[in-house]
Amino acid sequence: MRLGEISRSTKETQIVLTVNLDGVGDSKMSSGLSFFDHLVNSFATHSLIDIDVNVTGDLKHHLMEDVALCLGEALRKALGDGSGVNRFGYAIVPMDCSLAIASVDLVKRPYSKINLKIEGRAIEDTAREDIIHFLETLSASMQANIHVWVLYGKNDHHKVEAAIKAFALSMRQAVAVDPRRKRIPSAKGVM
Repeated sequence: MRLGEISRSTKETQIVLTVNLDGVGDSKMSSGLSFFDHLVNSFATHSLIDIDVNVTGDLKHHLMEDVALCLGEALRKALGDGSGVNRFGYAIVPMDCSLAIASVDLVKRPYSKINLKIEGRAIEDTAREDIIHFLETLSASMQANIHVWVLYGKNDHHKVEAAIKAFALSMRQAVAVDPRRKRIPSAKGVM
């Protein structure tokens, strides 16, 4: 199994996080932020990546930022050198009134382009800027190229949920092992 575990302890947060790329989408997380927990659980469910997060901390922003740092590092660790994976993934997901697209390249060139079209200042108990920052930080810590774009929608909750599900399906495709691929998926020979 392809596993990654990261521990992080600062004056702001304490986190122990594990991922299993060959999981079934199980998720355990209770950050105290209901909407954030919902997003991470949805990501696990649709990516089929098992995620177990034990997190405590002071501020909502710090919790989300540090979970993103740990999740990205754990995913990168679980990928190893990337031998045999698809590397690329993409998806289009509807959620009621919303439609989102996502595309992922697991190459070690961090870049993100995130447009969630959130109109309100917060969704449930989670600030708009923290949701966007979570995805940007995840991209940087995973050293991946991530594009997540909401094409349209009327409901902010649905827009973000469609975006997370599209990202999850993209990751599911990108981390999947291709039985025909025996090497690292790069003409350079390294990710």
